[in-house]
Amino acid sequence: MFKFDLWTLFQSFLTFLQKLIVAHWRSLLLLLLGVYLPFQGFGELAEEVWENEGGFPWDVPILLAIHLTASPQLDAFAVTLTKFGVFWGVFPIAIVVGLMLLLRSQWRSLTYLVVTLLGSIVINRTAKVLLHRVRPHLWESPTPELDFGFPSGHAMSSMTLVAVLVILTWGSRWCWMILVFGSVFVVAIGWTRLYLGVHYPSDILAGWMASIAWAVGVSLLLRPNSPKPNAESEVASPVESLTE
Repeated sequence: MFKFDLWTLFQSFLTFLQKLIVAHWRSLLLLLLGVYLPFQGFGELAEEVWENEGGFPWDVPILLAIHLTASPQLDAFAVTLTKFGVFWGVFPIAIVVGLMLLLRSQWRSLTYLVVTLLGSIVINRTAKVLLHRVRPHLWESPTPELDFGFPSGHAMSSMTLVAVLVILTWGSRWCWMILVFGSVFVVAIGWTRLYLGVHYPSDILAGWMASIAWAVGVSLLLRPNSPKPNAESEVASPVESLTE
């Protein structure tokens, strides 16, 4: 009798688990693709940098290949464009979006914006200090940097902003437009850091992965697209987020 009851309970648990997966497969897929895999990728890169200060065998060849395209005109273009990765682009856009959310009293979305952007900065500075990866010195850069290089701050700030905007506009007509133009912007900023010789490609990849994992992870907790909180929504599972 005890074995039969135990087997019945086990079958009931499997049935419950199956219904849970079917009901929330989008959120679970988002958790896998948006948090676990990018975080795992960042961890692999960080571990390799920690154990091998020389970096990856593909870092230098990619940088040298990009440097072959150097010209005075591209130098001026890259020096100007790279500034939009933080102070000329990301910060002003974040301030404008924050003011819009403030004026519309969208406190949950505003909190998500502030927490995600500030958290990205903290993660970047902490990783740089802990890993102490020296920047490449393959040629004299037009814009030399003196601090550590892993992960790239420009890559993280640009990717974090785009990820936040995509999540905040999820399901609206603006989402795909932001995704397309934002992707071009993120890749362009990453290219400037490689062209200027101030980052290895692995610095850029690590920055992108850390930003995606952080932005998606915070969204699963704060649920910025949820309606105004009430007694029912406040106790809802944090996994029931954007894909509901």
